[in-house]
Amino acid sequence: MENEFLCVSGPSGCGKTTLLDILAGILQPSEGQVLIDGRPVDPKRDRISFVFQEPSTLPWLNVWDNVATGLRIKKVATPVMRRKVDEIIEIVGLRDYETYYPHQISGGMKQRVAIARAFAIDADLILMDEPFVSLDQPTRERMQREVLHIWEHRRRTVVFVTHNLEEAVFLGDRVVVLSSKPARIVAEIDVPLARPRNPLSHEFTHIRATCADIMHTLGVRPPRNATIPKVTS
Repeated sequence: MENEFLCVSGPSGCGKTTLLDILAGILQPSEGQVLIDGRPVDPKRDRISFVFQEPSTLPWLNVWDNVATGLRIKKVATPVMRRKVDEIIEIVGLRDYETYYPHQISGGMKQRVAIARAFAIDADLILMDEPFVSLDQPTRERMQREVLHIWEHRRRTVVFVTHNLEEAVFLGDRVVVLSSKPARIVAEIDVPLARPRNPLSHEFTHIRATCADIMHTLGVRPPRNATIPKVTS
């Protein structure tokens, strides 16, 4: 769904990263097709951004130039590029660090740079592959809040892969749970909770428990023609 924040979870090795590669048009699906605006995905035409597990900053560029990288590749006019980079740097709280180099900032800040770069190009689709997995818990929680802050300002379609069910429920409009290989969708869980979300609320813990119950059943792969349960709170 357009401008949706979709979280994808499932057991290790089930193909979540492969799914992102297919959505990006890097790999071809064995069956079916990926459509953006009704057309098959084309990485040369469609604006698609990736945020990886490890921060993908360029060590020879400062924060400002790292954020501007995608816009430069797309040959965006300099005045427009400056406006877009300045705006996203302000949103992610990097204004005081734009002349710093990657070795001068923390891992969390590097990932913030990578996220800012992904949103700066006004991508149609932003793919995030466990971007907070290597961060400590306090930094991870702060980054979750920050990525939501950016998304609420920019409202782009995000597909966010995570093993962490609490993270999925905290971030997502919807959570898709995949089975073990060969991966199939075993459930779609709507998360109709207002943001900011309270992980201690009854509604939040109920949805998280629903996700956990489904994950516990993943040893059994649904048949090829199985009906996918649609769970709402």
